[in-house]
Parts: sequence; structure tokens; C-alpha cells
Amino acid sequence: MTRQVELILLGWIAVSVLFQTGPGGIGVEGKATIEQMAKTGEMIRGVCAGKVKADESMINKLREGIFPDVKEVKCYVNCAFEMMQVVKKGKLNYDAALKQIDTIMPDELAGPMRVALDACRTASEGIKNNCDAAYAIAICISKNNPKFVFP
Repeated sequence: MTRQVELILLGWIAVSVLFQTGPGGIGVEGKATIEQMAKTGEMIRGVCAGKVKADESMINKLREGIFPDVKEVKCYVNCAFEMMQVVKKGKLNYDAALKQIDTIMPDELAGPMRVALDACRTASEGIKNNCDAAYAIAICISKNNPKFVFP
């Protein structure tokens, strides 16, 4: 199995964890818990950090709302957003992101994230590089959502 196929499979596994929220652990019967979202974030983090070879101390800064202007960090952000289906080819995947918010996110996080997405719809306009574009979207979401925590 190639590394790219492994990363794609891990991405699908990470996203599927969010869909295993029902009483029996199968199917979408309720929203994900904060704990489930954190576990999925850790899976995404593991895949993307390895893929782009980003320094863990730099990635940790994202959780503090600090966005180091480093290529590997920007590409880590892009990888994570693509796995979460928030970004596609450097553009905010607004409709898919809203669908996930409404389906998966706990109510206490969903409202602020909707507001941030609305504010950031055009954050990547004019940015050609996918990593730079995703990074701009992440900064915008962070500024517009006080509850946003990057994986």
C-alpha cells in the first residue's frame, strides 16, 4: 500500500469516528461529543504532521491561537482542513463545512463556528497556493470564533 493511499484511508477513518456517535456506535444518531472530536483531531494531527513533516512545537502553537508563518505549518493546516473537508483546493468548502457543523458538532461549538465560517467565506480569495489559502482561512476562523481549537 502506498503512503498516499494510507493517508487517504487514515483520513476516512478519522472522519468516520465523528459519524460513530449513536448509542451503538454506528450511524449518525446524534452529535459528536467534545471527547470524540478531540480524538478525531488527534488522528488528523498524526496523519498531517507526518505527511508535511511539521515540527510539533510549531503545530502546538496553533492550539494557542498562534499561527507561525512557516511553510510546514501552513501545509499542516491545509492537510487538516482537507481531511475535515473544510477546504478543497485552497478554497473554503462552505456548504460541506456547514453540513458537518449541523450534523456533527455539539451545539455549544456549532453556533460560533457558523458565524466564523460566514465571516471567512472570502478569506482565501486571490491566494493561489493551497497551503497559504488554508492558513488564511484558519487565521480568519480563529479570529472570528473564540471557541475554535485547531487539531
